[in-house]
Amino acid sequence: MLLLGVSGSLRRGSHNRRLLAAAAACLPPSVTLRVFDGLAEIPPYCEDESAPAAVQRLREALAGADGLLFATPEYNGSVPGQLKNALDWASRPFPDNALRGRPAAVVGASTGLFGAVWAQAELRKVLRTAGADVLDDELPIGMADSAFTPDGALADPDRAAELARVVERLLQRAGRPVAARA
Repeated sequence: MLLLGVSGSLRRGSHNRRLLAAAAACLPPSVTLRVFDGLAEIPPYCEDESAPAAVQRLREALAGADGLLFATPEYNGSVPGQLKNALDWASRPFPDNALRGRPAAVVGASTGLFGAVWAQAELRKVLRTAGADVLDDELPIGMADSAFTPDGALADPDRAAELARVVERLLQRAGRPVAARA
């Protein structure tokens, strides 16, 4: 089984990339989490343009995954612009898009107290609107500067257990054939 991880942060050392790595550590050996690294290459969405190669790579990565795990920071109380832009491209053509019927989960880390809860809620809304099969789970990792151990695990055992539960629920949802989800 293949999960695609997408971090809403473009920063190499981002807390949300660390959160995806922590999620990968929860996976059984039969499951791989591949992180999509092409978010910065995706140009602004324009309905007049055909999808460039970077968008095609995103669409193929989404369509080839059994499940999607998004880790988002929160910028000005919302989803980072580059992530929203990528999802605008991925949601076309509607209704037959790469997100349609895909099981998806959203988690988030931020340096503030609330762990990107607003961004997570908005991202779930965007994904549902595009047709993804989105879990209702929420995992806010606040004060992310100190939320991880030096080896990349979540320092708080309760948060680590919550992450493992989100991943487990995503795997359960992803175990069903895509055609049955639509």
